[in-house]
Amino acid sequence: MSDLLSNQYKPKIKLKIGDVYRSVSNTVKAHNLNTVCAEANCPNIYECWNRGTATIMILGDICTRACGFCSVKTGKPLWNDLLEPYRTAMAVKKMNLKHVVITSVDRDDLKNDYGSYIWAKTIQEIHKYVPGCTVEVLTPDFKGDQDCLEKVFEAKPEIFSHNMECVERISKKVRTQANWSRSLEVLRLSSNYGLLTKTGLMVGLGETFDEVIITMKEAYYAGVSIFTIGQYLQPTSKHLKVQRYVDKKEFLEYKKVGKNIGFDIVESGPLVRSSYHADEQARLALK
Repeated sequence: MSDLLSNQYKPKIKLKIGDVYRSVSNTVKAHNLNTVCAEANCPNIYECWNRGTATIMILGDICTRACGFCSVKTGKPLWNDLLEPYRTAMAVKKMNLKHVVITSVDRDDLKNDYGSYIWAKTIQEIHKYVPGCTVEVLTPDFKGDQDCLEKVFEAKPEIFSHNMECVERISKKVRTQANWSRSLEVLRLSSNYGLLTKTGLMVGLGETFDEVIITMKEAYYAGVSIFTIGQYLQPTSKHLKVQRYVDKKEFLEYKKVGKNIGFDIVESGPLVRSSYHADEQARLALK
């Protein structure tokens, strides 16, 4: 185990705060928005914010689920803000974004639609007020409710993303309140609707190389076009422990296999996250 956790494979995070970083931070605060970059302790926050990009998190900052890998707060949500879609669009306009990624906490408490109305309205407001900006959504599973999913689909995001997060065998340990097959079905429904579909996977949680390849194939057969793979990093001592730090050569092999499987785009590396370089992926995928 000590070799698997060797520091030679542990990703190095670059800490740098520049003027663009401060501008993004100030815009987010001014519009009273949350970002998954900050709430989930993303290791790429300095790089992305310095590039003028951020992943905006809607529907509050308290999640109704408690996934073993995620540092977003868990509990009873207090959010009640019907103007959030408009404020999100205004922040996107202020940042002069050409591509934006929107994500959210899980809102299993909203029994009527699990937050899908706010999701759809946010996409619509960005398209209305920032017509030159493409929208990528990284959604929860809405408990597999097809009406909720179709509400989001009908708002026509340029890219629909929902993360599988891990291989099937360890899914219940990693995402206790989620369902791996349901996530796969969400991706299939998105693709069948005609949306450019994306998913992501973490490694270093106890999976095998072959299991990762099987998962990639499952995603491809479900209609996924963009696949991301990154190293799991334990956010706090209360979260799941890292089982191994994956060698960069293995990440390169995943990228090679993924391209051979048929994905349009494969991002694979230690610090890759769902929205990492999403703007560049969008330029390639939507050209």
